[in-house]
Amino acid sequence: MPLERIPTLVIGGGQAGLTMSHRLKQRGLPHVVLERGRIGERWRSERWDGLKFQFPNWSVRLPDFPFPHADPDGFADLGAIVDFIDAYAAFVAPPIRCGVNVIRLSQDSVDGFTAQTSDGPIAARNVVVATGPYQRPILPDVLRDDGKLFQVHAANYANPGQLPAGAVLVVGAGASGAQIAEELHRAGRRVFLSVGQHTRLPRRYRGYDLIWWFEQLGLFDRRPWERGPVRVYPAITGAYGGHTIDFRRFAADGITLLGRVVAARGRVLDIAPGLARSLAEADLYYATFLDMADDHVRSRGLDLGEDPEARVKRPDPSCVSEPIRELDLNAEHIGAVIWATGYGVNFDWIDCPVFDGNGVPVQRGGVTAVSGLYFLGLQWMSRMASSFMSGVGDDAAVLADQIAARS
Repeated sequence: MPLERIPTLVIGGGQAGLTMSHRLKQRGLPHVVLERGRIGERWRSERWDGLKFQFPNWSVRLPDFPFPHADPDGFADLGAIVDFIDAYAAFVAPPIRCGVNVIRLSQDSVDGFTAQTSDGPIAARNVVVATGPYQRPILPDVLRDDGKLFQVHAANYANPGQLPAGAVLVVGAGASGAQIAEELHRAGRRVFLSVGQHTRLPRRYRGYDLIWWFEQLGLFDRRPWERGPVRVYPAITGAYGGHTIDFRRFAADGITLLGRVVAARGRVLDIAPGLARSLAEADLYYATFLDMADDHVRSRGLDLGEDPEARVKRPDPSCVSEPIRELDLNAEHIGAVIWATGYGVNFDWIDCPVFDGNGVPVQRGGVTAVSGLYFLGLQWMSRMASSFMSGVGDDAAVLADQIAARS
């Protein structure tokens, strides 16, 4: 097939790719966006039906395009987010080609790239990889050989009706695992929740949402080198009006907490010790955050009411004080396992020397050592907000300026 030549190729048609197109159009820079599926495909096919966005409506935005809403303090459902992305695409009107998969990207000279696609080869002087941070569902080897047990990653979980009868084990207590576990419990399922290291923060404090506090404290602008030792995002939820995730409350409501699942002997799972320590460490992070907020109120002289209930700690339930060390799936009538164990990146299709030993791009603010190759939308790419819908636009503007300078 003939080789098509374009100045800039953007790979990915989610919010990052759309935002990149918007910034390039603002600068009059010709480009093409390729999307393997539909616009915002992962929102459409890799999220569960009952998902609620974790950010309140007032904080949801894309560049030059705020989220329409009637309740600023409410939390959007999945359909509203998909509609928002579609509306943003109509606003940007990107030169996008959907249903085109990039099979391989290689550097063909010191000043250009060739993308082998399902529609033929494309040569580009600049390439922006905007495929997001959630590309490859991580599935542990535990129970991998049990072909009869219903198992699904959170990316492919849809709703409680998808699961066979019986109790459910949810492995992973981040934002997805916590929200799915609560949804299943409210649907009448008996739920076991495996909890490892996690970060606990208040949904609201002293009358304001967590996202307001993050903006006030400048945390969204924190740089990667300021990140600190905690490497997991907080377990927060917008479901059921939005509330603080407290696993002790989950246990009081009837969800059985477990430590980390470390091995399986048939359908008997070995559970690591340390559940109480994980909760205590999360409590410390939570208390430290409240102290930061209180210090901010005092230093700025803000007139915000006290919130003593936020510091009330529930007692440890019996599943924490007397932790389960073995879980027999058959004896507990567990018919399904949901792996809410996170995601990794997958850039095996990129043949350029810009990755570390774990396959993670080596970049600074999205700029790599290979001239003309950029990344957008990665976690902590330039700052904490880099992978968030409200933060990707700033990084895209910087990259668009870089591309303009090269042009």
